[in-house]
Amino acid sequence: MRVVIGADNEGMELKEWLKGKLLQKGFTVEDKSIQPSENFIASTLAITKELKKHPESLGIAIDKYGAGSFIVATKVKGMIAATVSDERSAYMTREHNNSQMITLGSAIVGKELALNITTAFLGATYSGGRHQIRVDMLNKMG
Repeated sequence: MRVVIGADNEGMELKEWLKGKLLQKGFTVEDKSIQPSENFIASTLAITKELKKHPESLGIAIDKYGAGSFIVATKVKGMIAATVSDERSAYMTREHNNSQMITLGSAIVGKELALNITTAFLGATYSGGRHQIRVDMLNKMG
């Protein structure tokens, strides 16, 4: 599976650590913020742009609290994202909402929790069915 990852200055340390762990687990990782970004807007938009080109990929944006990246991601038409700080929410947002991207706060989650959250998100599969109605509604929003 291909994972697109990025961070602003506040999230760079966690991003680098998480990227290393994902590579060790065999994921293909596309890093959209090799150089530290001054703000979460630029780093998040780089991720969403890549995800729009490659809809089979999943994304992870990291900033200090996760909220800023979430706000930016959800402004992109067709992008379904969630800011998460626990494993269950990460899993469920993929399974029920078909989220293509999660956002993490480096000041909220530690390294091991970030890895567990990411593993849960990447390990989940969209279940479709009754959930597709909501996904269709989200995708129609402008």
